[in-house]
Amino acid sequence: MALIQTSLIWVAYAVAIAILLIIAAVFVYIYQTPRDRAASVTTVCIFTVSALLATVLLMPVDIALVSSTSLSSQGRKKDWATPDTVENIVFTLKVVYYTLYSLDAVLCLLVVPFTYFWFEEYDEVAADEGTQTFAGRLWGAFKYTIAFIVFCVILFLVGFFVPFAKAARKEHHYDLDFFKRLLSENHGERALTFALGLLITLGTLIYILYTASGLALLPAVLIKSAPSISAPHLAENTASQLEQNRERQRILERRNEGRQDGLDSRDRRELEALVREERTLVRRERLAAEAQGEGRSWVVKAFNKISAFFRPIKLLGGLLLMIIALLIWVSMLITGIDKAKNSICKTGCGYVLGHINIFQPINWIFVVSSKVFPVDYILFLFLILLFFCASVVGIATVGIRFLWITLFRIRKGHTSPQALLMATVMLTLMVLAINYSVAMMVAPQYATFGPQTYCDRPAKHPGEQPDCSNHKNAIKPCTELADNPVAKDVCTPSVVSTFINRVTINFPFFGVVDFWAQFVFLAIYLIVFITTLFRTPKLDEEQMDADLEEEEEEGLLATTGRRFNATWQDIIGRGKKRTYGTTDGGQQQNGERSGSGENERDTQW
Repeated sequence: MALIQTSLIWVAYAVAIAILLIIAAVFVYIYQTPRDRAASVTTVCIFTVSALLATVLLMPVDIALVSSTSLSSQGRKKDWATPDTVENIVFTLKVVYYTLYSLDAVLCLLVVPFTYFWFEEYDEVAADEGTQTFAGRLWGAFKYTIAFIVFCVILFLVGFFVPFAKAARKEHHYDLDFFKRLLSENHGERALTFALGLLITLGTLIYILYTASGLALLPAVLIKSAPSISAPHLAENTASQLEQNRERQRILERRNEGRQDGLDSRDRRELEALVREERTLVRRERLAAEAQGEGRSWVVKAFNKISAFFRPIKLLGGLLLMIIALLIWVSMLITGIDKAKNSICKTGCGYVLGHINIFQPINWIFVVSSKVFPVDYILFLFLILLFFCASVVGIATVGIRFLWITLFRIRKGHTSPQALLMATVMLTLMVLAINYSVAMMVAPQYATFGPQTYCDRPAKHPGEQPDCSNHKNAIKPCTELADNPVAKDVCTPSVVSTFINRVTINFPFFGVVDFWAQFVFLAIYLIVFITTLFRTPKLDEEQMDADLEEEEEEGLLATTGRRFNATWQDIIGRGKKRTYGTTDGGQQQNGERSGSGENERDTQW
């Protein structure tokens, strides 16, 4: 029975990773710009995103596995859950955690920076001329990566030799078994703990800005955001503007028909501006036609209709997410107040909380749902994915900034390889911060022990578990500081909570920074949420026109079919009849003039 239950949990995790690999590939391909795609950047980003998703989704697996050893309805260990079996489960989880954490650190600190410099070192002209060799490009990327290698070495050396928790050892609460188990003695474990603590703290500084903003914006995007292109409205407005534009061009041309020297300077400038505007409007009209499915297959038209049909469901989903986000915010605030007031060691151990003293709704929901497996597992999985999606939305909305200067923007189909690599590093660090926030603030008791309970009664014989069959009131949730010594044998903390508590106890500075940063997270969320309530998203027409112009340029540069068509038109001396931008009511002549102008521009190209 034990093997079947644990195997099913691991199989579910393996299936989730396979699905996540597909999601990571789709995510990278959607966001990266087609013009600057590089195989190395694409591969590294997909692998790194898959690794960090596997890391963040290991937490519910961890809780499910340690909880599977306990019979919550009776407050005791299951018959098959012997100490050796439990130890094997915990050891397996530790190996997986150490592997994923180490992989994330290597990818974040070494592989991604090397890939960044490898891409920057590429010189297309030198490569075509044969002056740039593979070895030269490799050395150019490696010499810049040396700084990151030195940083990693220093990081582990500091963690290997730095003293910790010496003053705290003298305090009375460190005599408890819970704290004794967390105080590291091994130098290798100390180095890993220090490195993990530093990366969590760095990730928290990014997390409080991007994830907080994304958590407030994600429901608003579903509720209030207009479609990327409102096709009927855009088509009507564009047709009207295009008609006015061409009418004004005709007026200018008629006004200057009798002049020998042509247009005067003022009319020439106005006509040139009108011609540029006409190109933009024609591109916009083409986009509106494509969005409405003109000239497309019935599948595309059906998909557009279905998307419009399910838009109310999208609205309801946004409202539900808003309620969940507010509930998370309230739960984090309650836990923060509880930790600040009732932590037994305050700054000395990074505000570790022995047990919850104030009712906390999210933690209560998970404890109640744990009575029906796997409801709690599914809810916890949803919670983790919500934080991750909020991080992605935050990066896409805020962009990659240094203070007030925007370095890169993350947009669908227009993200440069450098921006994609930097966003991947930021997501990796934020995943570590999400682990801390969920385990220590959102659902601290559930993330530590899951639905495990213990029987708070004395055992009849030494070594036996007490019987609560007739004393249901004596069954209590597991906590770190339970008074009954039986709880130590029954309650098995999750591996992720042990890691994080070990960091905050051995290096209290990290725990203090990470704890108070959560209040900054709550403040930023509240500011963005209130701002979003009163600010209606609008269609960014300037950005849309710039994207259309870029797409047209990419098409001219990269589409072989259009090159052949342009060549054939030059040979036959006749352009293909254009349908975009023509309206009824005497505009045929002007449409021919406009088409001729576009043909002429194609020939010049």
